[in-house]
Amino acid sequence: MSFSAVTELSPGRVYALHNTFDLDGRVSAYPRTARGHSPSNCYLLLDDGAAMLLDTGYTAHEGAILDQLSGLLDSKTPLSLFPLRINEFMSVCNTMAIAKQFNVVECFSNVPDIEDWVEFETLRGEERNPTLKTTLIERGDHCQVQIGSGRFVDVMNAPLRLISTRWIYDPESKTLFSSDMFSHVWSDREDGPWVIGNNEDDGVTDFAFVRSFLLNTRYWWIEGANMSPIRKAVADVYDSFDIETIAPGYGAILRGRNHVDRQFAVLDDVLDQLDRGNIPPAYVPRALER
Repeated sequence: MSFSAVTELSPGRVYALHNTFDLDGRVSAYPRTARGHSPSNCYLLLDDGAAMLLDTGYTAHEGAILDQLSGLLDSKTPLSLFPLRINEFMSVCNTMAIAKQFNVVECFSNVPDIEDWVEFETLRGEERNPTLKTTLIERGDHCQVQIGSGRFVDVMNAPLRLISTRWIYDPESKTLFSSDMFSHVWSDREDGPWVIGNNEDDGVTDFAFVRSFLLNTRYWWIEGANMSPIRKAVADVYDSFDIETIAPGYGAILRGRNHVDRQFAVLDDVLDQLDRGNIPPAYVPRALER
């Protein structure tokens, strides 16, 4: 049984839904030797009479996530779903389960026919129930989507990614929802802490740790790659938005400008040192940890 909790990030407006999993070498989002616990985080954004859910969680957490949503949301409230990585189980597994229990009015996607990506129950030839409306988002680097009557969030292509990934910035709460980036803070304890405040040390963020974390997860390819355009794209996010909270899809949430400044500075240093101008590309054998 995993640990479940809800954190209010902005009173009545933004909630984090945490559901933990064990780090035992089987989760590709973490190095094989990582041990302890980490949460998958879904985020509920509320506006007057409407809501948006960023990611839908793993199937193993379906019951807990439905209970968490029931405690925050009336079943009749119009709810938009936004999987930040439509080809990742953590983003899409509970899409249809949520649609069956809540008033899901749309699902944002960068491809048409979102049901083809999120339906894991329907057998061939059966009619899907319920059906989902696909709302296509622009394919450019940046756009805005609306929650309710007047609240907008910024949607951008993740500047550093392995697969198609979106980051979201919410100007109301000054939160960057960073999907699988800045997800390197886990815990020996199942109950976290899963929010680390401005004056607290996360205990791990330095050049050596972040470099190793990236190379031992889905960013193995950055060693010896051309990092210049990626560094610029990451810096553009940092410079363009007034970020006070970093809310990743996995791991602890980091609150406060001190954390934001440090995370972006360390990431830029790692990307710079791994640029092909400073280090040659290397073959990565299976199970190699760097």
